[in-house]
Formats: sequence, structure tokens, C-alpha cells
Amino acid sequence: MKKRRRCRFCKNKVDDIDYKDTSLLKGFINERGKILGSRITKLCSLHQRRLTQAIKRAREIALLPYETK
Repeated sequence: MKKRRRCRFCKNKVDDIDYKDTSLLKGFINERGKILGSRITKLCSLHQRRLTQAIKRAREIALLPYETK
């Protein structure tokens, strides 16, 4: 039997992901600046969507880069 892995945010009962917390968001972006998928991050679909939204907001106001070279 496989052991089901729980989402990091569900385990800690986090409802919203703050777009201003860049140290947290940088852990979900690879070295090229792409957002990692839910299979790699092991997040549930709800928190993956909220994470993506927070990263895009942080990029919009220049807290995170769109890409790195």
C-alpha cells in the first residue's frame, strides 16, 4: 500500500499564501524562473493554484523575476 503524502500547506492549515513572502515562493521556482508542477512540489490542486497566483502577483510588482539567464 502506498502512503499518501499530504500537502505542506494542508498539513500546517495555511489558507492563503502571501505573495510578499518571497523566501517561501522562491522554493517553488526552478533556476530558470519557471513554476514547478504539483507532482514535484507535492501540493494539492487548491494550494497549487493559490501558489501560482501568488507567484504571478509577486512577479507583477517586481518582487520575483520573470526569468533568469
